[in-house]
Amino acid sequence: MTEGHAEALMPLVLETMAAAGLGFDSLARVAVGVGPGSFTGIRIALATARGIALAAGIEVVGVDSFSAVAAALDPILRRGRSLLVAIDSRRSEIFGQYYEATGAPRSEPLVLLPAELIAMRPDGPLLIAGDGAPLLPECSESIRASGPGRPDAGTIAAIAAAGVDLRPPRPLYLRAPDVTPAGGLKP
Repeated sequence: MTEGHAEALMPLVLETMAAAGLGFDSLARVAVGVGPGSFTGIRIALATARGIALAAGIEVVGVDSFSAVAAALDPILRRGRSLLVAIDSRRSEIFGQYYEATGAPRSEPLVLLPAELIAMRPDGPLLIAGDGAPLLPECSESIRASGPGRPDAGTIAAIAAAGVDLRPPRPLYLRAPDVTPAGGLKP
């Protein structure tokens, strides 16, 4: 969806739970994607997740977009390769995070121009995943993962159920907002 998330999210949650035959009392934890991504989308998701968790009396946990994209990759494809998860910021920069071949994060999340992000690559074979991958320049010893390259709810739920790569339910913003409040004050 390009817009209308706020109106569509709760009906979708209710429809999904009804299809699964679950009530809110059967939930043990609420997982939410915390970004990076759309400022508005992240805020809507967090508010909804916190509301559900508060009403059900359960915890809410966050899963970042990099971990969700990385977890959805075929382990055979990852074997022996470092990983770069590149997420399209919808601006000139790319949100990126490098991982060791072992799966451990190699860097903190980054916000760089495509050429700068690739220039930081480690030596050796590299797998590039995420919807920002097509925006990066070609580089030797690299392959690009196929697929949508965006976090999906199933992967976020699986990460939360496993209890790994969890974050507090706070937005992972990697750049400043593009808006200025009334009166010209910076947020």
